[in-house]
Amino acid sequence: MTDTVLEVKEIRKAFGGVHAVDGVSFSLAKGELLALIGPNGAGKTTCFNMLNGQLRPDRGSILLSGRELVGLKPRDVWKLGVGRTFQITATFTSMSVRENVQMALLSHKRRLFSMVGGARNHDRSGADVLLERVGLTDQADRSCNVLAYGDLKRLELAIALANDPALLLMDEPAAGMAPQERIELMQLTADIVADRGISVLFTEHDMDVVFAHAHRIMVLNRGQLIAEGSPDEVRNNPHVQEVYLGGGTTFADAQAETEADA
Repeated sequence: MTDTVLEVKEIRKAFGGVHAVDGVSFSLAKGELLALIGPNGAGKTTCFNMLNGQLRPDRGSILLSGRELVGLKPRDVWKLGVGRTFQITATFTSMSVRENVQMALLSHKRRLFSMVGGARNHDRSGADVLLERVGLTDQADRSCNVLAYGDLKRLELAIALANDPALLLMDEPAAGMAPQERIELMQLTADIVADRGISVLFTEHDMDVVFAHAHRIMVLNRGQLIAEGSPDEVRNNPHVQEVYLGGGTTFADAQAETEADA
């Protein structure tokens, strides 16, 4: 993992007097699964929204394979190879599972406006390859409005892969899922990272998911990065334990309490 795909330099974003992101810098290598964690309000979503063009940084630089992204619109960032999944799934509920992926493929090939209404006839094989990759082949002809929540999350992942991304941003990908579904989705993501060499930056509140799958972890608090390192380094960092969990509680203690409540 030596090729740098994403390089973020001193990005800042303030809303009034609140510094949501304050001088954040990091890099992401090809094929790396990097987690961004922190308490609620730490600035994680603001950071994500700057990376894919929804927000423009007040200052700083965001380079994708050496190309500046600051100032580009989300659609232009997507065309350059940045995929994204959201905490709340967004699909065309009146369409089938396959048609949702076909629409994403149409958009990637810049034929969306000329082909509206004809999605079901476009690149069925390409859509089916993506559906097979996320384990939804048997759901291809079903309407999205009858899918289980876990299957909707898998569909969202297939859609995010339609532009053959070099970088995938995943904002709380396991939110709202049952424990076993979380494990399966993140294992699927890790497998795709290994197979295709995609770089992934994700946020997640489930620490079991983070420590089980992330190659590296960054911790954000009040808009600033306070720690970065391997899962073991972050798990055992006293500052992280104090800020993230409070009161001297360790990640191991929190995990034991969660398991006891389950």
